[in-house]
Amino acid sequence: MSNARKQRTAIAALPTRARYNELKQMLEGRRHQMQDELKGKIREVRADGSEKPHHVLDEVESSEVDSQEAIELALIEMKAETLNKINDALSRLEHGTYGYCFECGDEIAEARLLALPFAVRCKECEEAREFVQRRERMQQRRGSAPLGFDVRW
Repeated sequence: MSNARKQRTAIAALPTRARYNELKQMLEGRRHQMQDELKGKIREVRADGSEKPHHVLDEVESSEVDSQEAIELALIEMKAETLNKINDALSRLEHGTYGYCFECGDEIAEARLLALPFAVRCKECEEAREFVQRRERMQQRRGSAPLGFDVRW
């Protein structure tokens, strides 16, 4: 049996207080991991910045440096956003709302919470939300009316 499966089975069998403690431990572990990754990435960017050559770059070199810096900043931003989501999940846990879908109110499956500890919707509601978003993007690309009717004169 895999570790993830053992952990899911163990969490599902826990009484309420023990489940709370297990979820809190999992979230705090993820938070510490994300904090360490974020600090490491920031240190890397700072170190790379201090090691840059101080000579004039041509257009290609400058473009490559700008692209790399943009990627590094995007990665930092994504990690910071994930850290904020984990902190929000810890807050929801403290308030007793963690693990319940924002849309339907049902309990979010343990497997989903283990895979995505800051999930705010159950699988079904998230899939429905994504479907609506995809449909809206397609309508925007086609320039169609919001109700799905393509009005062209």
